[in-house]
Amino acid sequence: MRLEGKVAVVTGAGSGMGREIAVLFAKEGAKVVVSDLNEQSAQETASKIEADGGSAVVVVSNVAVEEDVQRMIDTATSKYGTLDILVNNAGIMDGMVPAHELTDAMWEKVFAVNTTGPMRAIRKALPIFMEKGNGAIVNIASVGGLFGSRAGAAYTAAKHAVVGLTKNVGFQYAKLGIRCNAIAPGAVNTNIGMGSSAPNEFGLDKAKAGMAAIPRAGEPSEIAKVALFLASDESSFVNGTVVTTDAGWTAV
Repeated sequence: MRLEGKVAVVTGAGSGMGREIAVLFAKEGAKVVVSDLNEQSAQETASKIEADGGSAVVVVSNVAVEEDVQRMIDTATSKYGTLDILVNNAGIMDGMVPAHELTDAMWEKVFAVNTTGPMRAIRKALPIFMEKGNGAIVNIASVGGLFGSRAGAAYTAAKHAVVGLTKNVGFQYAKLGIRCNAIAPGAVNTNIGMGSSAPNEFGLDKAKAGMAAIPRAGEPSEIAKVALFLASDESSFVNGTVVTTDAGWTAV
């Protein structure tokens, strides 16, 4: 029970990696705030946790809306009395749209969910962590945040920003007992896809250059195990870094 007595908020917990993270955390003893835009999916995750004897509460939230993010963190403290772990998992793709076809609307939407949402959640959680002198933040970045053409321009830039935010927070709050790390998954079998049923042909063609080197796609449960490590005291000396989790794809 590596998270016994801990309280965790997991965004995008209604499906994919977020669901697996929430379920695994609960199995390891954490009380989980299941945050997702889709209420039905979030309830299904919570029901799975409770069926296994765990504790969960659902918060329907859009991480692009500041009031929703605040309510998400407030629910953790009002329901469970505190917050120990924040997992910023919610994210969207950009349909492989390249810079010359990128609209302001697409750019702003991707950044709002993938970068601004995590920043606001971190900003809200930090005072709680600072007061207790302990806290763990796990951001879900992407290999797209480490390299130049694993997605479209907006997603690539947004995930690079998440990596920078992770390093900044990790170092600046390290002496206060707070750790902030990120996971950079490669291809994972989830429902996020490319963000479009008809991805941009120009952007997809450029991204294909690196796709042939993918050893295999991962499962959400494999990402969840890395998140568990980063959220637990087992990773007490790991801070401000990005754990690439891609079966060796980017090692080529």
